[in-house]
Amino acid sequence: MSQIKKGSITRLGFDFIPQVFIPKGKDENHHRFEQNPRSDYRNLTVEEIVILIENGNRADNWENILVSESFIPYQIRQSNFFGLVRIGHMAPTYLEYRNLKLESGIYNSTIVSSDLGDYVAIHHVRYMSHFIIGNDVILSNISEMETSSTAKFGNGVLREGEAEDLRIALELCNENGVRSILPFDGMQAADAYLWTRNRQDTVLQHRFKELTEKRFSTVRGTYSMIGDRCIIKNSQNIKNVQIGSDAYIKGINKLKNLTINSSPEAFTQIGEGCELVNGIVGYGCRIFYGVKAVRFILSSFSQLKYGARLINSFLGDNSTISCCEVLNSLIFPAHEQHHNNSFLCAATIMGQSNMAAGATVGSNHNSRAADGEIIAGRGFWPGLCVSLKHNSRFASYTLLVKGDFPYEMDIPIPFSLVNNDVKNDKLMIIPGYWFMYNMYALVRNANKYASRDKRLLKNQYLEYDMLAPDTINELFNSLRIIELEVGSQMNEESNSLTKEEIIRAGRAKLTGPLDQIPTSVLVKGFEHSKRKVELVKIGTAYPLFKRFIKYYGTIHMIDFLETHSFEELKNEMTNSQRLEWENIGGQLIEKNAIDQLLREIKSGKIDDWEDIHKYYHELSRSYLETKRAHAFASLLEITDVTSESISIEIVQAWLKEAISHRTWMVDEIYASRAKDYENPFRNMVYNSEEERDLVVGKLSENSFILQQRDELNGFVKCAHKLISKLSN
Repeated sequence: MSQIKKGSITRLGFDFIPQVFIPKGKDENHHRFEQNPRSDYRNLTVEEIVILIENGNRADNWENILVSESFIPYQIRQSNFFGLVRIGHMAPTYLEYRNLKLESGIYNSTIVSSDLGDYVAIHHVRYMSHFIIGNDVILSNISEMETSSTAKFGNGVLREGEAEDLRIALELCNENGVRSILPFDGMQAADAYLWTRNRQDTVLQHRFKELTEKRFSTVRGTYSMIGDRCIIKNSQNIKNVQIGSDAYIKGINKLKNLTINSSPEAFTQIGEGCELVNGIVGYGCRIFYGVKAVRFILSSFSQLKYGARLINSFLGDNSTISCCEVLNSLIFPAHEQHHNNSFLCAATIMGQSNMAAGATVGSNHNSRAADGEIIAGRGFWPGLCVSLKHNSRFASYTLLVKGDFPYEMDIPIPFSLVNNDVKNDKLMIIPGYWFMYNMYALVRNANKYASRDKRLLKNQYLEYDMLAPDTINELFNSLRIIELEVGSQMNEESNSLTKEEIIRAGRAKLTGPLDQIPTSVLVKGFEHSKRKVELVKIGTAYPLFKRFIKYYGTIHMIDFLETHSFEELKNEMTNSQRLEWENIGGQLIEKNAIDQLLREIKSGKIDDWEDIHKYYHELSRSYLETKRAHAFASLLEITDVTSESISIEIVQAWLKEAISHRTWMVDEIYASRAKDYENPFRNMVYNSEEERDLVVGKLSENSFILQQRDELNGFVKCAHKLISKLSN
């Protein structure tokens, strides 16, 4: 049954903190006064009290109503006050926002133990308890605004006397909760990723929890806060919230236990029918139209729209989820998911991904327990109506063809197309599919994500380029895989050879006469099944991978040579190494640097999350230099040239090859887009080419293609200039 408590009306607005939890020498308002240290308040005069009563106002004790010097009693009508209420400056003005004009003051509202800022307009707030309201705030037609003494505002901490089961945790990556983390305001995708990994390291896991708890006081009594220039209207329940300045909130059903970051430069908006509980919202976010989010972090400049459900999940910066359901997932920045029937669960998605309609990524109903996981590298793209089975893992830029994939998969080759060939009962993989058939989308996406990065402080370098240390290392690994499989299947004596001998044999076959290179090869370990897994078009993919690795190294060499000499290039290449890298929340970091970070966290040398973030930022500042060293090492390795033997002639040859490759890329960008104009089935919906060009734009005027051609011209001029410079 419902337990309704009764108390004296004279205590309404008091006893916010149980007496046992009030520090010695303090009262129940001690934390409130720290949050709002303003002291220019005075008591009401007798004349002001008379006017207030005549205007239909009442208070349990007028002595508890404190006001500023510029108090206008006529601007308070039909309102009730309980407990200690402090009111800021007033003036005969109105506040306007998007055609809503409201007289400043307090009207038809009930205010309990709250602080109201300067020049606020509060209309029909039926119950407000223990809030601190900023200046120039509009509150109109709100049912309930409450705060409890144990409010945590979405952070995974406990207040004094609370049991552990009241702690908020995000059960990321896995539905069984074993990878749970404690959310906190300011948490980055990299933090969440590191915390969800290495669960066997109990010392590290304890330290992450310790660092989080250090950020917050366990003392009870923090008031909810609404920042300056916020507008909240036509809303239902708002409880235990910290809302930054300039937020715009309208028509919500429930906001409970939240931190909502907002600022004049990056204001957050929350719209009709939304229900947000136990979460943290980043700066500049947009949340509209029936969104349901529970136990979540929504990073800055991201959007939830059109009935999206985000539960037990972390969504990285500059992402959009609409019309669909996402559960128990850790999602890195620049994620796109727009369709009502797509479903994402128990997954780690490493950014720049796009979930197509009908994609079901992460259903655990095909497992014996709800403990499966999916890990997908950046650029992951499951096609229409794709269904996957746990556990599965995918390299960067994996594209999945429409269909049900009945077995677990481990796809280590990036830029691949993966197809469940039902007719022939096999898994077919085209390595380098993006390079061969859709250069337009591949290059355009990198530009798109960079242009959409709206973060105000880009002190953490998020990698959007398709060619970066992570993908290049995957390409090197793919070359070894192809060489090994070709060598073992084309050599009858492979059982008597070492792995390196088999790889050398495969390499010789793949670089030999064209008519001797196999068009496909069977591989193992890509799918948990007994059926065939076939890599096709390897004769095209293998040299393409090598060309892209060489191009990656050369473009970094070009940047270096613009301001350095050939001798400096040789010295730089001498010290370069191709090390292992990881994608940490969208930021690429060398594995040894990550290991060092974790050691310093465990040892206590790094003792708060701010220092961890500084570590990210320091690595971001040196990232381009570290990436260049990786590129140089990759160039030497793929060309089988040592830094000692490198010559001006070799460098000039690389530059000429880079010109040729870049020209080919731009031609492929045009060709892949031109297919859409040449396809008769795409053209049949238009009555003429003129109508088609009006609807989709002229191919000759495509802004992205024109941009790529301009950049190609600049690239060619720069490369030729360097070739001449080296000759002199």
